[in-house]
Amino acid sequence: MSTVSLSTMRRSARGIPRAPLPLLLLLGVALAHAGWLAYDTIRLRFSRDVARLVFNDNLEALERAQLEAGTGVDSLRSLLAATTPAEETGPYIVVSIADRRLWYKQGDTVLFEAPVATGSGKTLAVRGSEKVLRFETPRGRLVVQRRDSAPAWVPPDWHYQEQANKRGLGLVQLSRSEPLRSKNGSLVTVSGNDVVMRNADGSERALTAEDGREIVFDGKIVIPPFGTNQRKYPDVLGTHRLYLGDGYALHGTNNPASVGQAVSHGCVRLRNEDIAALYEKVTVGTPVYIY
Repeated sequence: MSTVSLSTMRRSARGIPRAPLPLLLLLGVALAHAGWLAYDTIRLRFSRDVARLVFNDNLEALERAQLEAGTGVDSLRSLLAATTPAEETGPYIVVSIADRRLWYKQGDTVLFEAPVATGSGKTLAVRGSEKVLRFETPRGRLVVQRRDSAPAWVPPDWHYQEQANKRGLGLVQLSRSEPLRSKNGSLVTVSGNDVVMRNADGSERALTAEDGREIVFDGKIVIPPFGTNQRKYPDVLGTHRLYLGDGYALHGTNNPASVGQAVSHGCVRLRNEDIAALYEKVTVGTPVYIY
């Protein structure tokens, strides 16, 4: 067996060309940038998917998003909590679910604070399916996407089921193409942007609907089509709304006594005077950290 002496190895090594220092520096920068891109991709996926998925509490889809991001939600949250708020150079909002309190901050300086109501944590089994909704306020980094004055609430389908459960009533979906008919010949249908009661003689009247006083027809709560006036509830969201996407928002309330409690369906609820003051300070693009 032949052997190679240490001196021979050293002479051979001298013949191998060494990479120039600038090239090594460039390689180091590229590797660091790749690592930053990997982290940023995970961060963006987490922020996007939390905002998109928790509104419908689609836990299976949320688990899939975690797998696609290549890590679990707990490790992502700890990573974000350790780095992201400190990196903000402009004003941002922090909401504590445990303290039920909101802070509007610039660096470490508190510019405004107020009590809030947050998600109740209650569940609702969706009729006709195995899906269960959980009304929780999402955690993570969201962003103010829109500012609304005098917003109207457009109730999701689950609102009508919740009301039907409370009142022991059935539930029926009204479509624009298929009216609901009663035994006496009258029917509930859509005329223009209104849900109307049309009598056998052809006369009709627009029906009224508000939170807790939904349209009831033949012992069933009617779910109006989207776009109708009966699917819009004024005043429920108070005077102003800072929309965060996928149905979540910071908004006012017509029930100020609820502020400070865990009673909402996921939104962060403020007293009208507080959301009005915050509305004047906050711009679109402001980060919102909920923990």
